[in-house]
This record gives sequence, C-alpha cells and structure tokens, in this order.
Amino acid sequence: MADYKTVVVGTDGSESSLHAVARAGAIAGDKSNLLIACAYFPNDDRATEAAADALGDDAYQVMGSSPTEEILRTAKERAKAAGATVVDTRSVKGAPVEALLQLVSDADADLLVVGNKGLNSLAGRLLGSVPSDVARKASCDVLIVHTT
Repeated sequence: MADYKTVVVGTDGSESSLHAVARAGAIAGDKSNLLIACAYFPNDDRATEAAADALGDDAYQVMGSSPTEEILRTAKERAKAAGATVVDTRSVKGAPVEALLQLVSDADADLLVVGNKGLNSLAGRLLGSVPSDVARKASCDVLIVHTT
C-alpha cells in the first residue's frame, strides 16, 4: 500500500460517514495527517434552497456552521479511536463535492476517503452522488468505503 502523507475524509455526521472516518483514521494511523471535513450551507434563504436541491432528502443534515462543530468533534473521536494520531478538522462552506475537492487541493492530500452512501441509489445514478462525483473529479487516490 502506498504511504499517504495527508488523508482527507468527509463527514456529514451520519453513521455511514462516521464509518468512513474510522476507516480513514485506521489508514492514517501514526504515519499520516488526517484532515476531517464537514461541508455546510450557510443559513440564508438562497443557501437553504441550494442545499435542498443538492442534498435532496438529506438536506436537514448540515445547515449553518453550528452543527459542524459537534459533527467534527464526534468524527475526530472516531478517527482517534481507530488509530489516527494527527487529526485536524475543518468546516467548509459549500456543496460537499466541491468543498472536498477544494480541500484536497489546498491540503495537497494524496488520499480522499468517502462513504458509498447514495452511490447505488436511483437519485445517485441519475443525478450523481458524492462518492461517484469525487471519484471522477479528484486529483488524488479515492477510497470509497462500503458503509451502507
């Protein structure tokens, strides 16, 4: 397995995404930096509409920056329990795919970890999903963890 210097993982606080965080933590261990990201939409009417369009039934998940603090705290605990020693967290404004890809670029990450939630759904097949979109667009290795 390649040695990864920086691993990025996305979470929305769901149990599925926290499973991906744990896997990323195990991969990072004590040899890699782990960066846990939570994308959010600011609380305003246009953003709420954009979130509903982008997230569909999951639009309730991350609206405004306040929920991200608790989500990231929980995710950091999961990652450390799985073996990660150097863990940083970031809340990133915007849609999940764009936020993760920008963070990968900014952090010069060499691995992006996401869960497979939405990958095999009808909406995911027709409209795209976070795992399929990042796998197509990422400039680094992508690990899609079977979480559902």
